[in-house]
Parts: sequence; C-alpha cells; structure tokens
Amino acid sequence: MRIGVIGYSGDIDKPPVKPLVELCESLGKEIAERGHVLINGGRDGVMEAVSRGAMKSGGIVVGILPKSDSGNDYLTVSVDTGMDFSMRSVLMMYNVDAVISVGGKVGTALELFAAYAHSKPVVLLRGTGGWTDKITNVLLDGKYIDDRKLAEMKSAWNVKEALEMVETLGATK
Repeated sequence: MRIGVIGYSGDIDKPPVKPLVELCESLGKEIAERGHVLINGGRDGVMEAVSRGAMKSGGIVVGILPKSDSGNDYLTVSVDTGMDFSMRSVLMMYNVDAVISVGGKVGTALELFAAYAHSKPVVLLRGTGGWTDKITNVLLDGKYIDDRKLAEMKSAWNVKEALEMVETLGATK
C-alpha cells in the first residue's frame, strides 16, 4: 500500500514539529515494518521525521518535491515535480492509496482537501494540533467534508491505531 503522510513543515528542532518528532519517527517505522511505501512532500518537519523512521527500518520513502528543492536525507526516491508547493501536493494525492495527517498549517489543509477531492481516505492522527485537529470541527457526520461523501476522514489517537485504520480504509478503496 502507498501511504501518504502530511503535516507540519519546518525545523524539526523547533515547535510545532519538535514535540512530534518521536511520534513521526514511530509512524515511519511502523509504515516500513508493515511493508508499505511511504510517500510525502520530501522536505523538512513531519516529512523529514517520518522519512527518517521509515528509512531506519529499511522502508521505501518517496518524496514528491516542489521545484528547486533537493529534499531531506532520508528519501529512497526524490521526484522533482517542477511545481510549486500547492500543485505538488495535489500531484501527491494521485500517487497514494490513503493518507495520515499529523498537525499542519495551510499546506496540510490543502492536502486534506486534495485527498478528499481525489476520494482518498484520511486518518487524522489526533492530538497533533493544526488542521489535523481543527478539521474535525466541520466534518459532516463526523467523517466527510461535504455531502458527496467521497472519502472518510477518521480519527486515531496513536500510531498503531492510525495504521490499522489506514490499512482498513485503503483496502476498501
């Protein structure tokens, strides 16, 4: 399964990413150990920490990069899209089976909407802040962005629960 992980960008030694580094590395490790391919934006922040966890566990990590960005040091494959951040995020959704969201600002919000628009199920790793927690306040029936009900967004409270949910949601796609 190709699992996309989205979330905060930024320095992994500073908030809001720093408190999430251990969780993200654990998420990457679990994705790799379960034999899934990790796909993310390939840069810093959540992307770097989850990539590091997956790489240390022998996983395959694909970074879908915006133009003029070389990506982090933990990518197995770097895809230089030549696109800006927002367009690269939409392109990423064409290449995942499901998404796990960790915190995030406007870029993550865009990715959540892009995942939904492309009927990709999303697991929100709750308690991580940002749009991952905020979006739950507006979901229809607690799981849809609108009445088309294109794909579910479910809440998980830990890494193992998130992976179990994403495997179940992705398998039903």
